[in-house]
Amino acid sequence: MFLTFTNKYIVKLIVISFFSVFAFSCTHEKTISQSPADTTNASKLIYQNPVFNHDFPDPNLVESTDGFFYAYSTQASWKNENFGGAYFLPIIRSKNLVKWEVVGDALAKKPDWKSEGGIWAPDATFYNNTYFLYYSYSTWGDPNPGIGVAASKKPEGPFTDYGKLFFSKEIGVNNSIDPFFFEEQGKPYIVWGSFNGIYGVELTADGLHVKGEKFQIGGNAYEGSFIYKKDSYYYYFGSTGSCCEGEKSTYAVKVARSATFKGPYADKEGKLLLENGGTLLLRKNPDKEGFVGPGHNGDLITDKAGQTWMIYHAFDKKQPNRRVMLLDKIEWKEGWPFINNSQPSIEPHPGPVFR
Repeated sequence: MFLTFTNKYIVKLIVISFFSVFAFSCTHEKTISQSPADTTNASKLIYQNPVFNHDFPDPNLVESTDGFFYAYSTQASWKNENFGGAYFLPIIRSKNLVKWEVVGDALAKKPDWKSEGGIWAPDATFYNNTYFLYYSYSTWGDPNPGIGVAASKKPEGPFTDYGKLFFSKEIGVNNSIDPFFFEEQGKPYIVWGSFNGIYGVELTADGLHVKGEKFQIGGNAYEGSFIYKKDSYYYYFGSTGSCCEGEKSTYAVKVARSATFKGPYADKEGKLLLENGGTLLLRKNPDKEGFVGPGHNGDLITDKAGQTWMIYHAFDKKQPNRRVMLLDKIEWKEGWPFINNSQPSIEPHPGPVFR
């Protein structure tokens, strides 16, 4: 009836081992399910959209030598979200594109080269050992918006503003907003435009002034331009539809490609971008849950597993009064990019690999 000391000791070890394994199993399972937006185990990062659940429209990325990705967005007000007030150009950063922290403001004060307007759709790039920030300065329905430029030796700033590149009336393109920087064969260019044609122009070597004549890339159906070079093609990503009407937004992303930077770009069916062609890449979730108005994508990032990832904004149908930042994987098939179901992902799934 009575256990010997040795038998008691063995039983105790068995009981302790059982509960240790049970506790580890429960703890591990809880970690995976409790925080789908930032979850890691020995080999995988599991995340769920949105990756930055605050107003962060027109997101743009730059990869820094300090190991972080820095993201910049259109002027936002976070007064009601415990971030301490408005930002001219808010900056956040991450090491894995999933978990983000607020850095601050790119600009210490609002630029004064225009009398009124908001600071919209910045494009950050690392060029000539300097971080450049090209931005739009506009109001809704502005008859003469412009594009400006700021620069810094650090991605977190502070950025020194160098004023305007041009006003719409100076460059001869209505609604000149949404700049995108691209370096081609050592020469810097700006691509820009919003529903009045997509154009490009060469910049001076210092990146601060316009050089040469503009050229047209796309028709009048697009804004939020982004160009990505892969293998022997240049891929144009552009947003079409209405960006900013909450649940009524019709924003979507389409893509076309070209053998040369200046075009002509054509979609999968051969229709020219100049004629408003474009192959669908991303649209809203059709159900009650998910996201609407996805678009204005930022840089495409390739992780250590060779996977391509894209950040962009959309309205969450549960709270359609702000544009939050999303992340999804781009696959490639027969030389064309696609996203699963052409829709924002809404379920937890594996994320980028950077370790």
